[in-house]
Amino acid sequence: MTSDPDTAVRQQPAAPPGGCPAADGGVHFWSLDDFEALDFDPFLHDRLRETGAARIKLPYGQDAAWLMTRYEHVKQVTTDPRFSRGELVGRMVTSSSPHAIASLKASMNYADPPRLNVMRRVVARAFTGKSMLRLRPVAQQTCDDLLDGMERAGAPADLVEHLHGPFPLIVVSDLLGVPEEVRRHMTSWADMIMAPGAAPSRSAGAQKTVRDCMVDLLALRREDPQDDLGGVLAAATLAGEIAEDEAVSIATAILVSGAHAVRNNSANMVFALLTHPEHLARLRADRGMIPQAVDELLRFIPHRSGVGLPRVATEDVEMGGVLIRSGEAVYASYLAANRDPAMFSDPDTLDFDRGPIAHMSFGNGPHHCVGSMLARMESEIILETLLDRYPKLALAVPAESLEWQTGALIRGPRTLPVTW
Repeated sequence: MTSDPDTAVRQQPAAPPGGCPAADGGVHFWSLDDFEALDFDPFLHDRLRETGAARIKLPYGQDAAWLMTRYEHVKQVTTDPRFSRGELVGRMVTSSSPHAIASLKASMNYADPPRLNVMRRVVARAFTGKSMLRLRPVAQQTCDDLLDGMERAGAPADLVEHLHGPFPLIVVSDLLGVPEEVRRHMTSWADMIMAPGAAPSRSAGAQKTVRDCMVDLLALRREDPQDDLGGVLAAATLAGEIAEDEAVSIATAILVSGAHAVRNNSANMVFALLTHPEHLARLRADRGMIPQAVDELLRFIPHRSGVGLPRVATEDVEMGGVLIRSGEAVYASYLAANRDPAMFSDPDTLDFDRGPIAHMSFGNGPHHCVGSMLARMESEIILETLLDRYPKLALAVPAESLEWQTGALIRGPRTLPVTW
C-alpha cells in the first residue's frame, strides 16, 4: 500500500520522446516511459538537478501543470491548504491516465479537510497498533501456508505467484472482513483494474465487481457487526458519520491498493535484496535491522511510474522560484523527494545505516496513506519469513532476464523465479 492510490490505469499513447522540452515556453512533455528493474526515471533526476520546479504535460488530459520534485517543495504542496484535491472534480487536467476508477465525489483521494479528516478518523479505528498486533499472527500463518504450498510445488518457483500475489490480498481481505465466498469472485479484479493497457470498459467492469462486493460486505456487517474494517465502516454509516458511497469508496480503495501495491512493492524489495547480496547478508546476520531496512527500501525503490494525483492551487502561491497561479494544477513527486540530495546523502545508494528515514513513499500530509502500518507489517513478515526459511534463497534466472510490468502505474516484476 502506497500513497495516492488513484487507482487508474496507464495506456501507451503515441507521444514524442519523454523528457524533451517542448517549444511552448519550456514545457516538458513527460511520456512516462517504462523502466525495468529498479532504474530511476532520468526525467526526475534531471528535474532535481535543475530548479526542482518545472512545467510539464503528461500523455492525457488538458493544459500543462507544475511538477515539484524537491523534498521541501513536495512537503509544502502536500500540507498547504491552498492546494486542493477537491478542485480536481470535474476538471480534465494533464494526466498519466486515461481514466480513473475512484468515485471522485466520494473518494478520500479527492477530498480536502475538514471532510477528509472525518473519513480518515473513521478508517483509523481499524488501523491501530492493537489491531495490527491482532492481525499479525494471522498474516504470519497465511505467509507460512503460502510458502508451504510453494515448497510442495518445488523449486524453482515464482514468488509472485506463490507469495507476493496472494498474500496481500488475503491480508487486506482479513482486515476488511471479506468472507471467503466473496473473495472467490475477485480472483483477477486488482490486476484488471491496475493492469497494463487495460481498456476503460474492462477496468470499469472490474471496478463494478469490487464495488458490488464492498456493498454486500457493508450490508452484511450492518446485520452482523464485527471488529474489522468492514464493521467500522458499516457502523460509521449507521451513525451518520460518513455516507454509504464514501464507505464503499474507502473500502474499494483500501482493497485495491492493499492488494496490488503491496504485491509489487514487496516483490521489488525481495528483488532488491537478491541483487544486493551484501545487504541481504546483513539482514541474515541481524534480523533486528529489518524494520529499518524496510524503510530504506521504501525510500530507495521507485515503486511507481510517473506521479500520482495532482492538486489545484486555490490562490497564487510562490514556491521554488516560480509563481503558481490560482487554478493551476500542481504535481508533487514523492519518488523525486525520496532522491533529493538536499535531504538524503548519496540518495541513489541503498544504505541501511541512514537511521530514521523521513521518506515519502506513503505520501505526506492529510493524504498520507492510511494503510502504511499494515503495509510495513506485511513487508516485515515477508522478509523475516523468507530469511528464516531459506538461507540459500536466490534468483533462479539472471536478473537481467526478468520481465517487468509495462504501462502500469505501480512498478514491479511480472514473475520472480527463485531457488532455495
